[in-house]
Amino acid sequence: MQVFVFSIYLNSMLDQSYITIFNHYKKSLGKRSLTVALLYINLLELSIILSLLAFFKAFASQMKMSVMSNTKFWVLYSLIVLFVLFKNWMRYNGKKRIILNAKSKPKHTSIYLLWILPIGCFTFAFILLQV
Repeated sequence: MQVFVFSIYLNSMLDQSYITIFNHYKKSLGKRSLTVALLYINLLELSIILSLLAFFKAFASQMKMSVMSNTKFWVLYSLIVLFVLFKNWMRYNGKKRIILNAKSKPKHTSIYLLWILPIGCFTFAFILLQV
């Protein structure tokens, strides 16, 4: 039950971030803002997933559990990347984006903070992968 609630919260956070990025760049980039917003949401989601996978891999190595090799880890992450790219491409093109944009209330989130978030997650993941 808790995983389900976390999943709903994460999707809501990702949707809000997507709309914020989209609306910010829509003024200056026009149609290209769709590509920028999709690129951002992919980077954010993949950085969060890599951070979680790196944490579990580091935890398992500290507990002396041989769960998977580095090659299998990167193959698994590559498959997850393909799934996430396809999922976001299907999700944020079309009616879903229009509905999200209509439902969204304007929030003043710093654009710099939104771009630092995936960079921080990737940095955290690469630090954990060194363990």
